[in-house]
Amino acid sequence: MFNRVGPMLEIAEITERAKKIKLLILDVDGVLTDGKLFFDDQGREYKSFHARDGHGIKLLRQSGVEVAVISGRSSRSVQLRMQSLGIEHVYQGQEDKLLALHDMLQILAISPGQAAHVGDDLLDLPIMRKVGLAIAVDDANFAVKDYAHWCTSLPGGQGAVREVCDFIMQAQGNLETAINSYL
Repeated sequence: MFNRVGPMLEIAEITERAKKIKLLILDVDGVLTDGKLFFDDQGREYKSFHARDGHGIKLLRQSGVEVAVISGRSSRSVQLRMQSLGIEHVYQGQEDKLLALHDMLQILAISPGQAAHVGDDLLDLPIMRKVGLAIAVDDANFAVKDYAHWCTSLPGGQGAVREVCDFIMQAQGNLETAINSYL
């Protein structure tokens, strides 16, 4: 289920890094969505989010890991979706994602090694190089995959975020508890 490509780390080291994660940072376009942008004739933007990604985010947050969004673009639909998921740390219109990263690390009083980031394109590279666990979605740009510690088996917007959430919970020993709460 968990891929590796390029110069990535072995799964045992990725799991060790995932055990330390207190903050999961997500890009939006290409990670929480499939990257397609839809506009109607009035210029209103529409995005499609995967329900399983949302549920995975809720489960991860319940397990004690904070979730944040840093996006290069701004969209009302992103704000609404993040509100519905209870995500408080939402940074939109961020050309320099490192500024948002540093802000969150300071607010949450954690180190970069306790943060993970999921990205898909070049704008994500600076932040991916700073965090303890850099993750690329399956359909990410090749350069992003080259700098990632791990690559999901699913593409952005199609369950990749849920895969990441499940992996972190599994590494931290919380996945079985989350599953058992439904049995």
